[in-house]
Amino acid sequence: MKGKLILKIMKNYFRNSVSGVKVLALLCIMMIAFIGNLLAQESYTPVGKRLLDNKTYNDTEAMRAKIITAYKNLRVTDIADALDLVGLQDIKKLDKKIIPLWRDVEKLSHCFVGFAFTIRFVPTDVRVGQNSFDNIEEAKKWKSEQYGRIASMNSMLKKGDVLVWDANDIEHVGFIGSSNILGWALAGVVGIVTNGYPRDTDEIIKEKPMPVYCPYGMAGPGVRPGRCLGESYNFPVNCGGVLVYPGDVVVGDGDGVIVVPREIALEVAKIAREIYDGDQEGRDVKLKKL
Repeated sequence: MKGKLILKIMKNYFRNSVSGVKVLALLCIMMIAFIGNLLAQESYTPVGKRLLDNKTYNDTEAMRAKIITAYKNLRVTDIADALDLVGLQDIKKLDKKIIPLWRDVEKLSHCFVGFAFTIRFVPTDVRVGQNSFDNIEEAKKWKSEQYGRIASMNSMLKKGDVLVWDANDIEHVGFIGSSNILGWALAGVVGIVTNGYPRDTDEIIKEKPMPVYCPYGMAGPGVRPGRCLGESYNFPVNCGGVLVYPGDVVVGDGDGVIVVPREIALEVAKIAREIYDGDQEGRDVKLKKL
């Protein structure tokens, strides 16, 4: 179609004039059309598809409350034993290096149960550093824009959520700070689990706004902008070697973190409760003899 149009233009030019200027103009038009067509053919955006679809489940306040009640006081070990019995042994317990940033052996306030709200970051493909901006104000503006990449997630958080943060092995970054963790606590988030690192840890440990579980209880000082990119949230992620779907039940205590698929949450809780009650009865007898 484009070839016919160009040919028509050529005929019109040569019919009306054969001047060198017009011939040259014609050649320019042909070259522009050719280059444009070539660029159009070379421009290509791959079509992607997420192969793991999110699950559909009952997420009413009544059901969330029922599940939280069912898991009250259950230990990670009770749940692990229950998962063994339903055939999910060794695939739902996060890597043992992911431990509490702090422990409260008196009130056990480092323990939590909630529902996964997943976040995924990837390494940056652009390094921003010295002389990247004309002045400090431009650098601050860019930094704020980068933080805004995942800011929309805050409006989706629900009371009882647990932030499960896949940092993709990105080092030198503090993904969670003492200020944003306070904001999440006010939104009703009950815990954070990550294969990355927090920062401002002295304040977090002192104030204890919510439990934080991370590799070896260690910190990362750097900010996210310029070091990593927010890729997605509320999609399946890998955290600590475990596939975590949004809405899965997440439980943490001094023994680490374990994840229960939402569709079998009540079944697993019932089995775990029987295990817990039996263990406590035996412990009570022994404690009385001490």
